[in-house]
Order: sequence, then C-alpha cells, then structure tokens
Amino acid sequence: MLQDIVIGRTDTTTTMVEWVMAVFLENPKVMKQVQNEVDHIVGLNSTVEELHTPKFTYLDVVVKETLRLYPPLPLLVPRCSTENSQVGGYTIPKGTKVFLNTYALHRDPQLWDNPLQFKPERFLGPGSGSGLDYTGNDYVFLPFGSRRRICAGIPLAEKMLLYILASPLHSFNWRLPEGEKLDLSDEFGIVTKKKTPLIAVLTRRLSNS
Repeated sequence: MLQDIVIGRTDTTTTMVEWVMAVFLENPKVMKQVQNEVDHIVGLNSTVEELHTPKFTYLDVVVKETLRLYPPLPLLVPRCSTENSQVGGYTIPKGTKVFLNTYALHRDPQLWDNPLQFKPERFLGPGSGSGLDYTGNDYVFLPFGSRRRICAGIPLAEKMLLYILASPLHSFNWRLPEGEKLDLSDEFGIVTKKKTPLIAVLTRRLSNS
C-alpha cells in the first residue's frame, strides 16, 4: 500500500500542479488573490513551510475547484456487482463491472451551478459546493473516490499540493510567453492530463527568492 501511495501521489500530484498553474494563468486575478493570501500568512521575508498549509483557505478552494473540473482519475476504480441490482432505474446484472465517471459527475448541471465555470468561491458557500471536502461522503464531489476504495494518500496529496503550489507562487510571478495562447483542453486517459504541456515565464517577486 505504501508503494501505491507514493507512486500514485507522484503521478497525480504532478498532473494536478500543472492543471492548477494553468488555471492560474487563465485567471490572473485568482492567482493574485492566492499570492496575497500566502504573503499574509508566510510574510515577505520567510519561506513557505508545511505548518502554513492548513491556513491557505483560498488556495485550498482553488485546488478543489480545479479537481472538480479536471479530476485526477476521470473514471474511478471499477466496482463489480455481487448480485442482480436496480440502480436509478437500471438493471445491473450480477458480475457486471461498473465505472463511475467523475469527469461527468463534476460537470453535471443538475448538481452544480454553472458547472463549466471556474469558480473557487463555490466551495466557500453558500451554493452547490459549500462544505464539500475530499472524504467522499458527498457523492457529488469524488476526486479521490469514496468509502473503502477511497485514495489512501489523500492527506499526503493535499499537503503536498498546497505546499508545492504556494512556494513558487510566493516567490515568483507567472505569465504566458509573449504571443502564447493557453490551451486548457484535456486528454482522456487513466489520468486527466493537459493535451499540451504548460509553458510559463517566471519573474522574481521577492528579494530573497
């Protein structure tokens, strides 16, 4: 299990960092708000440490909204029906493998207000995302699965994401190369990856960077 946690975290965390940074470049006001939050919590003459991560409230909801739009695994680990079942009016014969499409679930207009709009504030409430977390208890938001097969590395992944994102945002300003257009299209696969690699230009924003 430890090996699965480490390997799984590395692959999905790298992918998610790229998605969040792409979303920041698409929404510079959001990036600036996160930088202001990090500056306030960490200070301008200090570096980001693990102890700061629980305080990054706005960065946390930005990550959640990115995970909603671009879940690490578009299809969760399949379940196998152990007996004939009726689910939502559908007959599921015994022995059927069932996949949960989190990509579609997270973009369902019956569950989310303006589902294709990037809106981190929806997780601050009130609204369709208010109070949601990574535990999988609310079946409208399942970036890491749910119940017995929920990802065992959630606490580690959450801390790593916040730390990895906060550090470069604190030290550098980010922008697209001159004339470059941001492509937010995704490529379907086991992991939801960007169709084209993200390219960005960094400039120092703190004297101690």
